[in-house]
Amino acid sequence: MSEVVSSLILLVIAVLLAGMVTYYATNITITRTNIEEARITKESIWVNATGAVAAFKLQNLGGRDILIAGIKCRGLEAQWSNVYYYRVLTGTTFTGELNRTSYAHLTGPSVTIDKLLFNQSTSDIPLISSGVILFYIKGPSNIQLDDEGTTVNMLLYTNNAQYITEVNVKSATNQ
Repeated sequence: MSEVVSSLILLVIAVLLAGMVTYYATNITITRTNIEEARITKESIWVNATGAVAAFKLQNLGGRDILIAGIKCRGLEAQWSNVYYYRVLTGTTFTGELNRTSYAHLTGPSVTIDKLLFNQSTSDIPLISSGVILFYIKGPSNIQLDDEGTTVNMLLYTNNAQYITEVNVKSATNQ
């Protein structure tokens, strides 16, 4: 009787181990097929004596929705109250440039820039798969007038990834 019982126990253990390996491999394969991938484009930073404004376009290229947890410029995080965003409608495209706007214009719960209504952010911003958001940031970090012509980094991060780009600071004057 002991040989039969020990053979059954070994058989059950082998089947359980094979099942666990199969479950683990399937789980890894399924979770990796929908990866998070985003792209920052059309990035700009303008500065004049009144202050600086940053702008960029974010596209979610991955197979899963993402949650934008923060935006940093030169290593300093932008306060959500200084971040304005516009969600490009699904099925439409935005191919134009993000136009320069003044530091003073970015006030209140919403602003209109180039006939688009940008909302002031209050917390983390979700972005659906294949979605596009346009951003304007009032007073990014410590960008000053003497930074004109220098390159600074902008970083957007989610819970799972960081997306970094470098931007040349441009003059916001009309001359």
